[in-house]
Amino acid sequence: MFAILSVVLLLSTDKMAPYRVYLTTLVSPLQFIASAPLSLLDQSSQYFKLRSTLMSDNAKLKLEHLELSDRLLKLTHLENENRRLNALLGSQVAASGKKLIAKVQMVDSDPFRLQVIINKGAQDGVFVGQPVLDENGMVGQINYVSQFSSTVLLIADNSHAIPLRNNRNDVRLIALGKGDLHQLELQFVTKSTDVKIGDILSTSGLGGRFPQGYPVAKVTAIENRGSQIYSKIKVAPIAQLDRIRYLLLIWPVIPSDTKPGDE
Repeated sequence: MFAILSVVLLLSTDKMAPYRVYLTTLVSPLQFIASAPLSLLDQSSQYFKLRSTLMSDNAKLKLEHLELSDRLLKLTHLENENRRLNALLGSQVAASGKKLIAKVQMVDSDPFRLQVIINKGAQDGVFVGQPVLDENGMVGQINYVSQFSSTVLLIADNSHAIPLRNNRNDVRLIALGKGDLHQLELQFVTKSTDVKIGDILSTSGLGGRFPQGYPVAKVTAIENRGSQIYSKIKVAPIAQLDRIRYLLLIWPVIPSDTKPGDE
């Protein structure tokens, strides 16, 4: 019976077309209801899958952001370090001759001495009395050398004195450390000496310890004391003694015609 009915329906396809439209319309809600759970399940699966993907992507982006931030900080740090090193090597105070960059490892713990310890020593050719500067000017001199490190006595130390000359008029002066990283004092300067606030003082080369022409200090205050012969003159170091990180060690320039053993 079903076979005969099927054959009849197949043969009457064209005649059944109008009724098929009504039947399809009638069955559509049933199809929607029947497919709703599967559709809902599929949408839920897609939602959770999308949410999981978004969370995973978000975690990856956060990680990448942190990595990029870390790289940016390192690049910024390296850029600053590179700028300092370039300033040292390309500084106008860096004379021709052997030079060596040293890093400050620590500040000397002795409260009565203004000293820093650097990571260069005897194995690098460092010697006692060697001049040390930063990208701005003279910092001090080496006063102790071990195999792998050295101690730099800063120009602001109480025991330190350095011969200077005034860049404006070549007047010779001597600056003494006062135990203050931000201040030195000129000694034995008469009132008639031509020194003005703002004058730049450089190494004079006298004594042979410090080579000539390196900036050291700037005159910041001049005080004349009544009938006293000498003025009290305060100067500020040009080098940033309270924040030095890299220093430049310099060697004396040996004339090309000097033979070994002539020193």
